[in-house]
Amino acid sequence: MNNLLALTWRLLKGGGRRGLLGSSLTVAAVAVSTALLLFAVAINFAFAGRAERGAWRNPEQATEVPAAAARAIEATRAEFTGDRMITTVHVAVLSPGVRPPAGITRLPSPGEVVMSPGLAELTAADPSFGRRFPQKRTGTIGDEALVHPGELVAVVGHAPGDDIMTAKWKGDYRLGVSARRIAGFTGHPSSDAEAYRALAAVASVLMVVPLLVFGGAAARLTVARRDRRLASLRLVGATPGQVVAMTVAEAIITAFAGAMLGLLLYTVAIPPLTQVRISGGAWFASDIWPGALPIGAVLLAVPLLVGLSAVVGLRRVVVSPLGVARRETPPAMRFLRVIALLACLAAVPAFGAGVSVTFVVVVLSLAFLAVNLVGPWVVGMIGRVTARTAKRPARLLAGRRLVDDPRSAWRTVSGVALTGFVAGFIGLLTPSTSLAIENDPMTAWLLQDIRTGTTIVLVVSFLVAIVSAGITAASSVLDRRQTYALLRLAGTDLEVLDKARRLETLIPLTVMGGGSIVTGMFCAAPFASLGMSATGVVTLLVCAALGFAGVIAAGALSRPLLRSVTTDPAPRPD
Repeated sequence: MNNLLALTWRLLKGGGRRGLLGSSLTVAAVAVSTALLLFAVAINFAFAGRAERGAWRNPEQATEVPAAAARAIEATRAEFTGDRMITTVHVAVLSPGVRPPAGITRLPSPGEVVMSPGLAELTAADPSFGRRFPQKRTGTIGDEALVHPGELVAVVGHAPGDDIMTAKWKGDYRLGVSARRIAGFTGHPSSDAEAYRALAAVASVLMVVPLLVFGGAAARLTVARRDRRLASLRLVGATPGQVVAMTVAEAIITAFAGAMLGLLLYTVAIPPLTQVRISGGAWFASDIWPGALPIGAVLLAVPLLVGLSAVVGLRRVVVSPLGVARRETPPAMRFLRVIALLACLAAVPAFGAGVSVTFVVVVLSLAFLAVNLVGPWVVGMIGRVTARTAKRPARLLAGRRLVDDPRSAWRTVSGVALTGFVAGFIGLLTPSTSLAIENDPMTAWLLQDIRTGTTIVLVVSFLVAIVSAGITAASSVLDRRQTYALLRLAGTDLEVLDKARRLETLIPLTVMGGGSIVTGMFCAAPFASLGMSATGVVTLLVCAALGFAGVIAAGALSRPLLRSVTTDPAPRPD
């Protein structure tokens, strides 16, 4: 084993300048995947943290705990000042010794009030506003009892017989809850908090699946060069186990370096991420930092995913090393991939009111993965049609390339295609700005949060798509540098090669991008009771335009690399 590791390390170091560039592309791809994957995981912990910190305002009633006697009375009121909400919690203690919520050292007595730092600053700066709380201020609410930084919260002490402690509140539950007898301040998240957590779970799926696909694809960057090298080792006597071990070792070394770089990138991004306002406020840094266990799980899972993906791609090297060395076209993929996608989409009509979030998340995840599974099969079919109908050399070269290696061509456009799925799903559900009411601030607040969330998901998806397109395009040039050199040696013009390279990206992108958008819209249809809004149409159009522009720009960045590898057309051994 030590000899294998030593050989792997020597091959990794001895790959020359272009070998180092290929490894650097893998590290960059894994770094971006890891950073964004950490963000996708962190948002679930962030909303969970908010829900837990606000649970004390929604405690269990004494009637819900038959074995416990009522020890306090609590009522909440919410009002808006501009676009900021002030939450006032009225408390009357029935028996001494009741434990206050975390973040509050002592419950206020009648005529006393404790305030959050944000509310204390507001009342100090505006005396007229401060008259709303004439009670004696006796303390400050800590972060453990605040949903977000700067939240405006006051806890006011009362006697049990005060009017506010006996009045029945008949307004919107989101703006207040009538007085109720409670056994303590151990509560459960509100329905709004649970709704945000459900939306966060769906958003995570829309971000995580493309990231996992991109991370897995990172293991197959410069795959042709590696496969030819491993096939040569098989032909000179290396066993399948040795080939697998070397591949896993190489993949994990580069992936671990990329994962650590991704952790660094995410750490640097935390301060700006905390300023994204959702549900009326920003975030504590501890919300965006998911904790040692989730971070460790991501840092372990990413290299394992990359290693597993690399091993899965070794079948031809292990079974037919001579075919790899001779660069034979692999057999076509099976229609079973399409059946898998159709089976996932068959479950979509079951979506609707009352369906569990877990079911929606599972089906969306499977549909996402099925789109990625069917992508190479469709690309291969597109290649056959393109080659048969080609009337110019560039189009013929593009078609033949798509047929010869549809998986590699799919990796270049998969990011944008999967982003099309996200855009189609979100576009159908994006609420129109005209639905916001100036008389219902909570509704306007929720709609704004949905728009903010969809924007974040799309930004993450597009970042993955464009980075994926750029890295895989450069990797493809490195993989085929000997082929390009031979074509140049045979007299093929550089412009023809460059046009063929562009066509093998744009043709499948047009077909798969459009198909992914339609698939995403189909998955969102059961939830879209009001139909697509104008905002949704604009979202789709912008997504399509940015997707095409991003892939074209990313492909253009690899043109100098194409010129470089064809400058000296004499073929060189790897």
